[in-house]
Amino acid sequence: MGSGTLQSVENVALKAAFLLAMFVQTCNGGNILVFPVDGSHWVNMKILMEELHAKGHSMTLIRPSTSWYIPETSPLCTVITVPDEIRFDDFFDVYLKRQIEFLKGEASVLKFLSIQWEFFDMLSNAHHLLCNLLSRMIDDRELIQRLQNEKFDLVLTDPAISAGVMLAHYLKLPLVLNARWICSGEGHFAIAPSPLSYIPVPGSGNSDDMTFSQRVKNVFFYGIMLIQDMYVVRPHYKELCHKHFDEDCDVLAYTQEADIWLMRLDFVFDFPRPTMPNVVYMGGFQCKPSKALPDDLEAFVQSAGEHGFVIMSLGTLVKGLPSEMADEIAAAFAKLPQKVIWRHLGERPSTLGNNTMLVQWMPQNDLLGHSQIKAFVAHGGTNGVQEAIYHGVPVLGVPLFFDQFDNLLRVRERGGGLILDLSELNQHTFHASLQEITQNPSYRENMQRLSRLHRDQPMGPLDQAVFWIEFVMRNKGAAHLRTDSYKMPWYAYHSVDVIVTLLSLFGLLVLTTVATIRYLCCRLCCRKKIKRE
Repeated sequence: MGSGTLQSVENVALKAAFLLAMFVQTCNGGNILVFPVDGSHWVNMKILMEELHAKGHSMTLIRPSTSWYIPETSPLCTVITVPDEIRFDDFFDVYLKRQIEFLKGEASVLKFLSIQWEFFDMLSNAHHLLCNLLSRMIDDRELIQRLQNEKFDLVLTDPAISAGVMLAHYLKLPLVLNARWICSGEGHFAIAPSPLSYIPVPGSGNSDDMTFSQRVKNVFFYGIMLIQDMYVVRPHYKELCHKHFDEDCDVLAYTQEADIWLMRLDFVFDFPRPTMPNVVYMGGFQCKPSKALPDDLEAFVQSAGEHGFVIMSLGTLVKGLPSEMADEIAAAFAKLPQKVIWRHLGERPSTLGNNTMLVQWMPQNDLLGHSQIKAFVAHGGTNGVQEAIYHGVPVLGVPLFFDQFDNLLRVRERGGGLILDLSELNQHTFHASLQEITQNPSYRENMQRLSRLHRDQPMGPLDQAVFWIEFVMRNKGAAHLRTDSYKMPWYAYHSVDVIVTLLSLFGLLVLTTVATIRYLCCRLCCRKKIKRE
């Protein structure tokens, strides 16, 4: 056989193998219903969807019509847009401004309670609006019939707003959670043993090594979490249950029924704690090697020479800090020998130095992976903190709200960064903190150590997450990994009934013994008395 004929046969064989692979991939592809949460949570969900799409799975995504970031059309999936009335507009900017005024001004219990009430009202409104959206979906019999006819293999949702959890239960589909937060707080508290003696409650500002007073504070914050769940969040889901579900349902129980929890953290980042078999840790799954920077950014960072550069970003929820505070930060940046790239959407600070570039968007991952980066000024969102750990970049944290202080606390406890509270932020404190971060090599060394630990895994976190999603599809769920302990009443879960029963039996035994001894003693005394008489 000639070489040309042999090459032709090989080409045909390669094409046949390729077509067969495509056929097998198509046949094995699953059908997934995705119900995401907007904002930075959508960034996480999109990365998962991109990988699932690359694996040949089909997806249908449900989005509200007023979504901030979730597009109306996507090459990754079929998009179903549901009309809604979700409006938050500039809530987070206004809330942040009021919080800064409170911290900088004369603090009072009344002001603090007022700010917290506004936040709880916003949180309650968010759950109310999403429950209304799901209620309209269920009332739309044509839409529900369409979803039922699709024969989905599972629902993939973010349970921070639990409409997707409720929909999965309504459609009787296996459930996979892309989670760290659920509607009642941090996800672990719903499914894993969480002793308050060493598991810090979000918002408490505690580490896993607590003094007595910190443990008291931890219990107090746990109580706040329960009150928030009971009176701010859960009533909206109860109303939804009464309207559309036959049984006396509970959103927390439906969340606990999830087959797999894909947790957006790992124990390089978080404190060690008890966990469960159906919890899969995928912390840093969005992280990846850096790519080349755009020409303008590359030229800017190269112009810094040996001093390198610093980047600053405060996330997606706020447009910018108040102008007075932005001026303080800009003035501090102007004193640095490093170049600065600052994602800033507000007014141009009047004190901006020549070494600082303002941008409306930055390739954060690629900048963090650049060889000349010296520090990352961040608000403490999970995504940014995980990317900083992945690339080994020290962090100066400026927490704004939510879990951001707790995230930055974990970095600080491991020696990878500093935290600067808004109440303490001015030109001098900000500049001093930046100098400490950039000039003290221990912060970079500690973050690089965390980076090595994070990367030292048998399987990448994104691969692991996709494996377990496919596992649920192949096996129609993962009930064997899920405990039913959530169905137990609290007194049975904590063995209060057993302890009370055993103590009662012990008490009865003691009383019986004492009574018997007293009876025998009395009989003996009576006999002696009779003999004397």
